[in-house]
Amino acid sequence: MNLFRTLIVFALTGITVSSCGKKEQTVFPDPLITNRDTTVNPADDFFNYANNGWFKKHPIPSTDSSNGIGRIVMDTINEQIKTICEKSATDESASKGSNKQKIGGFYASGMDTIAIEKAGLSPLNSEMKKIAAIKDVPSLVNSIAHLQTIGASPAFSFYVSQDDKISTKYALFFGQGGLGMGERGFYLDTDKRNESIRKEYLTHLKTMLKFTGEDEATAAKSAATIMKLETDLAKSSRKLEELRDPIKNYNKLTVEQFNKSTPNIDWKTILPVLGITKADSVIVGQPEFFKALNGLLKTHPIEEWKTYLKWNLVNSYAEYLNADVEKQNFKFFSTVMNGVSTQKPRWKRVVGQTDNYLGELIGQVYVAEYMPKGVKEKLLEIGNNIRDVFAVHIKKLDWMSDATKEKALQKLNKIVMKVGYPDKWKDMSKLTIDKNSYCGNVMRANSWHYNYMVNKYGKPVDRNEWSMQPQTYNAYYNPSNNEIVIPACNTIVPGYEGRMPDDAILYGILGGSFFGHEITHGFDDQGSQYDEKGNLNNWWTAEDLKKFKSKTKLIVDQYNKFTVLGKHVNGEATQGENIADLGGVVVGYEAFKKTAQYKNNEKISGLTPDQRYFLSYAYSWMINRRDESKINQIMTDVHAPEQFRVNGPLSNMPEFYKAFNVKKGDKMYQPDSLRVVIW
Repeated sequence: MNLFRTLIVFALTGITVSSCGKKEQTVFPDPLITNRDTTVNPADDFFNYANNGWFKKHPIPSTDSSNGIGRIVMDTINEQIKTICEKSATDESASKGSNKQKIGGFYASGMDTIAIEKAGLSPLNSEMKKIAAIKDVPSLVNSIAHLQTIGASPAFSFYVSQDDKISTKYALFFGQGGLGMGERGFYLDTDKRNESIRKEYLTHLKTMLKFTGEDEATAAKSAATIMKLETDLAKSSRKLEELRDPIKNYNKLTVEQFNKSTPNIDWKTILPVLGITKADSVIVGQPEFFKALNGLLKTHPIEEWKTYLKWNLVNSYAEYLNADVEKQNFKFFSTVMNGVSTQKPRWKRVVGQTDNYLGELIGQVYVAEYMPKGVKEKLLEIGNNIRDVFAVHIKKLDWMSDATKEKALQKLNKIVMKVGYPDKWKDMSKLTIDKNSYCGNVMRANSWHYNYMVNKYGKPVDRNEWSMQPQTYNAYYNPSNNEIVIPACNTIVPGYEGRMPDDAILYGILGGSFFGHEITHGFDDQGSQYDEKGNLNNWWTAEDLKKFKSKTKLIVDQYNKFTVLGKHVNGEATQGENIADLGGVVVGYEAFKKTAQYKNNEKISGLTPDQRYFLSYAYSWMINRRDESKINQIMTDVHAPEQFRVNGPLSNMPEFYKAFNVKKGDKMYQPDSLRVVIW
């Protein structure tokens, strides 16, 4: 019996045991069969062939913008976190300042709607007074900087992270930001949908400002002011695809140079407000944005900026305030932007925020109570299997020289795999949490997280740190550390509770969509620009780099042709994820070929090993979105819509063509000249 497969079963619900200690035999349906819609030709639309049967039986709930495998898994995790929160909130023995007291206090404060209603917007009073006291540009920019330290995000973005070119040091990063709707296209695109969203946004702004005490006429004027100011910021913001170029978005300046480029902003004064006392340089992502901001500080009067800051503050904390504010926030950002008509039950919202702010503490309980021993070791085992296959692929590449192959293999071998949970947890002992104020807890938590970040500056880089929790259903590749991170809960395979998933499923989901995908990120259009030490450093020969870019152009062109509701997928913005999807499913398949199931040509539910592998890969992206969410995704997300995360890479694989009889004339058929083969 494959131990890894056994552990996944027990990680979910455990196998039922009879009174005499023997496993009960139960016949289960096979999701790879029951999820299908056999009225769809798999050679035309494999995503819907594989998943539409499930979509038909499970419409998107009114509380969600999508439904699918992610929601199934998160429902399981949220129930577990809810249990952790409720036990912590009712444990009278929890000592003050303990992890349990913090979790319980945060959750209880979020569930205390009586206290939240009574408080109204009063938790923001002291910050509102600071904004009201602004008198000139220097005090304005200091206020902008201060708001960054408590979780608001006016005017620009700021963070501390590893220097892209010196991964052993932390650097100060300044970038574009300050947009209430998040993405420049919502302000500037002239299509009917975005024009409608702008009208709704003005209504939303006016309504929210009335909650702060402004009358109808004043609120309408303030809304127009905010829209104008944010539109001006949007005009100088780079597009989504332009933000993906690590070279163009790396502009290191001395503090003096930064000051000279923005004479209305004294960064030497602002840096201490941001918590930075000694700095000789900064990295400015988009210098043209800050030059434009410098001008806007003068062209927009101080009173207009104060109105904007007031709005930014309320917008940042809307989810933690009284019902009127919270519901209006939901109406715009969830209903208008994503088509969601009903709020989730309060416990789900509060569980989500408790996990968001105290995830490090919840993770320790989650690992102890819900993750069996041995999963970490077995995740490493499957990850190393994928890495071995990737190495073979590099060695066999016909378009790459031996010199570049050597560098690529060196980088691959140096990839650090962090799986399951961190070996060391963050110390959150200095964070004070109580049951008295939900918004107050969030403000203190924001300050703690901010201070934790800025306190890294000037210290050695901690390469053992995790940026994701073990209960987070996701994964990532960090180029500066040359590492992949696969949290524990990714072992959950819905529909296989109480039984062993076969290897086709394990390698289609964990091998392809997680390990293979994340490893390939180290060699996508962005990750490939970082060396084995995590430094932005060209390790390619000129000829090999030219060949690589010709291949990535093919995948950009391929995805540019895909459309959703009349909108084209942005092939440039999504190319990194598309490269990773293709690489992941390819190496996952090659690793699967080494299993006994594949070698023995073992049929399960009438499906060949190849058919099961490709169906399981499609299962890993079984997500159905509302139309509003699909459009929002295309505008704001570097991930392509899930349909094309399946159909796109598979249309490039001859093994898929053979497994499902794809031939010329079928919609997924690509002629050999257009099929993309990178890694």
